[in-house]
Amino acid sequence: MAFLLNKTNTVLPHLRSRPQRTEDALALSRRGFHVEPGPREKALLAPDPVLSRFKSHKKGVKRLKRIGDVLTIVVVAGCCYEIYVKAVMREEAREEARKQGSTASENA
Repeated sequence: MAFLLNKTNTVLPHLRSRPQRTEDALALSRRGFHVEPGPREKALLAPDPVLSRFKSHKKGVKRLKRIGDVLTIVVVAGCCYEIYVKAVMREEAREEARKQGSTASENA
């Protein structure tokens, strides 16, 4: 048994994958390496005046987000209130049932 354990310990490190890196891969991954974009990339990154009317305005988006947040809070508060009211009503119904049960047993 010990022989098998020793054998697997010598085999496992050889089975692990080792990425083979070349000098070019290391050079490309360096942070200081930069290639200037070509004319096609520059054209794609340039602002398009036709699309400017579809861009959202920051103030409008901020207002819409705030309205959404307020609506979310209102809905969550309403749900919590409904749960609270149901729980209170259930407790009152249990108390009523106990009172009626105790008066019925006293009368019998």
